[in-house]
Amino acid sequence: MTGLGVAVCYTQYMIGLDDLLHATSGQLRGEASVQEFTDYCFDSRLVNDGELFVAVKSDRGDGHYFIQDAVRGGAVAVLCERIPSNLAEDITCIVVDDTRRALVDWARYRLKSWGGTIIAVTGSIEKTSTKEAIAAVLGAKHNVFRNLRSYNGLYGLPIALGRLLDDHEIAVLELGSDHSGEIAQLAKVIQPSIAVITAVSAVHLDGLGDLDGVSSEMSDLVRAVSPNGMVVLNGDYTRVVAMSDYAKARVVTAGMKPEWDLYADSIREGLAGTDFTLHWQGRSDSFFTPWLCKDRLFSALSAIAIGNEFGIRLEDIKTAISALPTIPGRFNALSAVNGATLLDDSYNSSPKAATCALGFLDRNSEGRRKLAVLGDMDQLGARSKEEHYKVGVFAASVLDQLVVKGDIAEDIARGARESGFDENCIHYAYSSDHVVRILNEDVLLPRLNENDIVLVKGSASTRLERVSRNLLAERKRDTGHLARQHPVIGEVISSLPGRPTWVEIDVEAAANNTRQVRNMLDDNVELMVVLKADAYGHGATRLARVVLDNGASRIGLASLNEAILLRDQSIKAPILILGYSPAWTARQAILNDVNVTVYDIDIAKAFDRAAHELSVSLNVHVKVDTGMGRLGVAPEDAVCFIDQLSHLTNIKVEGLFTHFPVADSIKLEHREYTSMQIDRFHALVMDLEAVNLRPPIVHCANSAAILTRKDSHFDMVRLGILFYGLDPSPQIVAPDSFMPIMSFKTSVAQVKSMPGGTPISYGQIYKTDSDKRIAVIPVGYADGFRRSPRNWGHVLVRGQLAPIVGRVTMDQSMIDVSHIPGTRIGDEVTLIGAQGDQRIRAEDVAEKLGTINYEVVSAILTRVPRIT
Repeated sequence: MTGLGVAVCYTQYMIGLDDLLHATSGQLRGEASVQEFTDYCFDSRLVNDGELFVAVKSDRGDGHYFIQDAVRGGAVAVLCERIPSNLAEDITCIVVDDTRRALVDWARYRLKSWGGTIIAVTGSIEKTSTKEAIAAVLGAKHNVFRNLRSYNGLYGLPIALGRLLDDHEIAVLELGSDHSGEIAQLAKVIQPSIAVITAVSAVHLDGLGDLDGVSSEMSDLVRAVSPNGMVVLNGDYTRVVAMSDYAKARVVTAGMKPEWDLYADSIREGLAGTDFTLHWQGRSDSFFTPWLCKDRLFSALSAIAIGNEFGIRLEDIKTAISALPTIPGRFNALSAVNGATLLDDSYNSSPKAATCALGFLDRNSEGRRKLAVLGDMDQLGARSKEEHYKVGVFAASVLDQLVVKGDIAEDIARGARESGFDENCIHYAYSSDHVVRILNEDVLLPRLNENDIVLVKGSASTRLERVSRNLLAERKRDTGHLARQHPVIGEVISSLPGRPTWVEIDVEAAANNTRQVRNMLDDNVELMVVLKADAYGHGATRLARVVLDNGASRIGLASLNEAILLRDQSIKAPILILGYSPAWTARQAILNDVNVTVYDIDIAKAFDRAAHELSVSLNVHVKVDTGMGRLGVAPEDAVCFIDQLSHLTNIKVEGLFTHFPVADSIKLEHREYTSMQIDRFHALVMDLEAVNLRPPIVHCANSAAILTRKDSHFDMVRLGILFYGLDPSPQIVAPDSFMPIMSFKTSVAQVKSMPGGTPISYGQIYKTDSDKRIAVIPVGYADGFRRSPRNWGHVLVRGQLAPIVGRVTMDQSMIDVSHIPGTRIGDEVTLIGAQGDQRIRAEDVAEKLGTINYEVVSAILTRVPRIT
């Protein structure tokens, strides 16, 4: 191949201190105890003996705070911007102005001194598989380096290059970009001789804007290849082919059409791999690859083209392509439970990749039931809803059953539903365990079996590899095929909240609490869960699906607007408005199939008229006031009232209920009062039975009565505060098997040293009585973090209680962390929940504020993002 030299050197390379100092202009602290390092590491939890820890400052945190952890883990040296005061003298320390820039400078220096051939691969999808295919083919004759995992960005790639050895002849480097200009910067560092562009599709739109932005970013790699190099383009993407206009180097096209330099046809897909006929250089050859899906063939085609360029024999190329290794989480057919087949594509997802995977599933189901678990597709910017919706539309044409996981993925369900997909075949999952229950525990009929093939695909943040792991038939044998199985790697893949104050919702706790109550009830007693006030501040839409999947059959709300929000999210279960529904809401209630509470005949007649005009009947529940003193008809008037309702032609009296004011009290007089209410209510039910007017659903038990008064269960119970894992009262506490659903958290925004006598916050009601370290946290009364007459009192930082000082302001509060060494910007602060061995309960906060736990959680405003 013209102009592409191969450097052959057999000296093993370690990262040298002198090279690092020369490349970065770094300053060495004192004397160096070691001169070489085995590798770079930037995560103190993953450090190995002999490595150099790089203290990187990023959006997610500051590595300087973890230097001591890295040293304890085996790091022998540190690359940092500031030296920790307690860093041991025997630890080699290099100080630079910017650690990330230093890594880039070192990478440029290392590649220049190495001098081998560099092949760069980028594109919207299939970067990793293309990189691996090229490396496998070239490995038949050469010693080939390739960057591991997804260390492919401007700062990840230099870390990957720490493993580049002097005897590597060729480096095949995958390049990634999530913002404009990154590919151009990478290209300047690596100066590739060959560039490969796999695809242009909707990825990283939050940083690149649109497909034009994606195309422009990828084309920077084409521009970077010198005239004596080579560019390989995927001919099946118009925008990729158009990049030939920017190429100074020779262009080779590959794809599925005869006009390309290499093209494949006679493609035969299967769960064991893909057969195809390759046409190139005037000849045709049969090939096989164990990789699935014709949409991935460009990986093999580009590897064939480059292998030919390097003089690899055809038979050796064929052998390499036929033995391509499994890439964990990248479209692998695995044996699943009950004889089913799992298509594990859980590493990541994008709209194009998702539709390709669904297409393969459709083409290779062979009459089997087709299921897919699809998760959120991240970083799609303003087009997120549209792109998810389009995947749902395509899924509707393919699948028999669809499971979606993640808030954004609900737009996939919407696209499928609005395309005519059977709504009973759409399932909303709130956790990986829930997905498995849907697939394998009688949620689907029939449950997952040998007649099923199930695709699992979602972005990394959805952690769908956990689903795949739990579906495998033999976990110990097959876990090598799965992505992100290292426990630390699993921890670092997560979605960040939209602001540094957030609420975490434990949906498995919600499922547990629902099942716990369901198991307390007789089989003939229905379970209604009360989700009013946005589920007491927990988020009603998500929790509605949780409770309905775990034993609840009905939902109770306070107002019609709450019900409409759930109906808009396709919650179909019966909904009862427990409060006042004025006559003018009648049509909306009827059109949204919402049941209402009645206790006034004029309002009931208005609902009857509206139902008559719409030619439907409306279910109502009659509220009886047996002693609450709120809404309701008097018990002595109830029989007459229900008789009047029975003569309204479009009203059906479905339910009868009352409410307890003191069922959560253990005082004798309160227990007797509750007993009196139950007796009055029971007598009314008997009177109604006597005249054949008893409604089919009689209910009065709230959370406290569910626990303490089985005689109040009747036909249905209404589960409220207990569902959220909170105590009905200080006297009636949740059993140990119940778990709080909500944690309320923020983070440290600043830490300042304040001398004695310094006033803190508005009004100067607090002054430091000595030198103090004061931390600012970005949470205030506009979030529901109470200001007065009493505030929260304490929060948790690093597992210790930190007192609130000064007045709580609208958006910020101050805490004293003088007794908590090491507190720094970014530290997580717990307002409700556990941290270390300490816990702040909603009940503890309520006691501080002089209120009840209901108000504490319900008062957390909607501007605080809820995450699961």
